[in-house]
Parts: sequence; structure tokens; C-alpha cells
Amino acid sequence: MLSNVLFYSLDKAIRSYRRMAQATIDRVGIAITIDQWLVMRVLLENDDLTQNEIAERVFKDQASVARILGLLTKRGLLLAVPLPHDGRRTQLRVSEEGQRVLDAVHPIVLANRQTALAGLSSEERELLRSLLERIADNCAPVSP
Repeated sequence: MLSNVLFYSLDKAIRSYRRMAQATIDRVGIAITIDQWLVMRVLLENDDLTQNEIAERVFKDQASVARILGLLTKRGLLLAVPLPHDGRRTQLRVSEEGQRVLDAVHPIVLANRQTALAGLSSEERELLRSLLERIADNCAPVSP
């Protein structure tokens, strides 16, 4: 039975969380998806990443990230700033409007996390994080 498979339950939890989180953001009228928010957060924290590196950090394929970056730039939430040492290349930065969106979404994200983790003690949360990290490490490609 699928419900007895650990990874089925894990995927169900992730999908349920994403649906709830997106619905909460939509309900307050902020026009951004969870994936767009993730990309903006990654760029805010690491403004020198390639599209490939962004894709790895948000667990998306490069084509999806390219579409997200294009949309966010078109909406003015990201800016392509020319690099001073190479005028042909640009660096993506979160714009002032993008920062306003991130600031508006931040308390919603915190509330969503609190809702999702309700009833779990801090010890259970740490154990869950540790176990999930171990599973991720077990599944990481082995270097030759």
C-alpha cells in the first residue's frame, strides 16, 4: 500500500505544505509563487550565482529557472546589473520592488512554517531535519 511507503508520505507532506503555503500567499493578494520567492531569496543571499547554481539550490531544472528569472526581471522584481569588469555580462539583483515583495511575504512564510510544524517539539524538529539531511546525503551522487 502506497501510504506505507516512507517516500510517498514525504512527498505528500511536501506537496501539502506547498499547496497550503501558496494558498496563504494568494489569499493576501501577493502575486508571487513559492518558486519565484525561492529564486529571489537565493539571489538575495548569493548574488553571484549562475543559473545552474540557482537551479541546484531551488531544486528546479535550468529551463524552469530561466523562465522564472525572465518573468521576475520583466515584472521589475529583479534587475540585470552590468558587471563593471565585463560589460557583456550582468548580475541579477533583487530590485527595491522585489525587496518589498520579499518583506511582505516573510511573515507569511514564518506563519506557514509554524502551521506546518505545529505539535512538533524542538527536539522532534531537529531529529526530522537531521534524518532528512542524512537521506539527502545518502542519495547524493558519489564523486568518482
